[in-house]
Amino acid sequence: MFDLINIGLAVLTIGLGLFGFIAPRYTASALDLTTGQSTMGLSELRASAGGLFVSMGLVCLILGAPWAYGMLGVAYAGAAVGRLVSIIIDKPPMPKALIWFLFEAVPAVWLIAVNF
Repeated sequence: MFDLINIGLAVLTIGLGLFGFIAPRYTASALDLTTGQSTMGLSELRASAGGLFVSMGLVCLILGAPWAYGMLGVAYAGAAVGRLVSIIIDKPPMPKALIWFLFEAVPAVWLIAVNF
């Protein structure tokens, strides 16, 4: 059962990463981001919101090791902490920011608790 949830979270991570990797303009729009005069913003989305998450999910599936899934949890935890700081300091639109926080915090708690 735990393995299936780990695999599901890795596949979800890949799926979300593919949006940033393949469709950075859509991702920018979904995240309320705007691009400037250069295409550097699109490059950043493909890298940080795309390729990074796709590769993390793929490595988890390929290795199947608990420590790999645990490290995926650490990455989600880092995102959740950043999101929480933003909620406190930046006051982003709610409930959108809270929903994204939950998308980060819930997998983080699961992956860290079950795999470490």
